[in-house]
Amino acid sequence: MTSDRTAKLAQLNFWDEMMSIRDKQRELRKTAVQVVRSDELPQESNEMGPLRWYLHPSITDTVISSLVFFEQEIPPGSRSGRLKFQGGQVLYILEGRGYTLIDGVKHSWEGGDLLNLPLRKDGVIVQHVNEDPEKPAKFVAVEPNLWQCTGIDRGCGFEVLARSPDFEGKSHTSA
Repeated sequence: MTSDRTAKLAQLNFWDEMMSIRDKQRELRKTAVQVVRSDELPQESNEMGPLRWYLHPSITDTVISSLVFFEQEIPPGSRSGRLKFQGGQVLYILEGRGYTLIDGVKHSWEGGDLLNLPLRKDGVIVQHVNEDPEKPAKFVAVEPNLWQCTGIDRGCGFEVLARSPDFEGKSHTSA
């Protein structure tokens, strides 16, 4: 006896489906954005603080989608939200001085530094702090877009443990 699922799957030619996906991707890339201009990107307020997204799983009009790339600003004397995630992210500090807590261990940084957030099976807990009471700190972060193939939780969970004090919107914080 054939299940409904089996019958439904048997109606499709999955090789043809793959070729159709390929053709759609090729067509989209013909008009895709090659240069992502910062002045065209809104800065959003979220639980991690002010962010500007350059590449994101929901941004589908760029030439590549295999990376996640964003700029984060930490206001003077403030901090980001505290996040548990898989890790495997690289941050380039554009300006400012401060530190990042990685699983409670302090790592100081300043403009021009590169910070590596380790990739760990059970995840890492991360929070960024701006030590300058007068100037914002800014960094860009990049990581592989594993969200599409492994899911948002990526095996360890994806939870904002504490939000940035600069966020005033709806909270998704689990604690």
